Amino acid sequence: MADLTIRLKHARDGSAALTFVRSDGSVTWQRQLGSLGVVFPPHDITHFAVETVLEYRRGFYGLIADGWDISDFGSPWLCGPIPVEARVVERLVSLFEMEDRVGPKWWTRERCEDGGDSWAERDGAATPTLSDEALERVRALRRETLAKWAATPPGQTLELTFTR
Repeated sequence: MADLTIRLKHARDGSAALTFVRSDGSVTWQRQLGSLGVVFPPHDITHFAVETVLEYRRGFYGLIADGWDISDFGSPWLCGPIPVEARVVERLVSLFEMEDRVGPKWWTRERCEDGGDSWAERDGAATPTLSDEALERVRALRRETLAKWAATPPGQTLELTFTR
């Protein structure tokens, strides 16, 4: 059984809506207006690929499945500080997104190993060392899911399931 059903809706006005349905039936959602409707769906899809392939349990989707509301990820931090694992996931997501800006396979296993120490010093959450095969699996799921999102017509919804 899925821990979380993720629904990304392409609105007709160019915005997007993100809805999460937890296994207990509770829901949290957010409308992403204007440029946020362009930026956040690929970001959330990248989270899906990273957390699914690398089996993170306390990243963004894991916390949502645990009952966090989308608004809990901002000040005043009602659920407390973001857990270390979620910070690691966010960093990984950012690195995969960087590849869209600077070119394919910008992020290598070696780059990850070189950068891990400076990240650990900054926030106490070192980026894990990942195999080339794991990086490719994340990229493949990300590409496949982004293609499904791109093919989702305005007014329609892409539905994903996240299982820890």
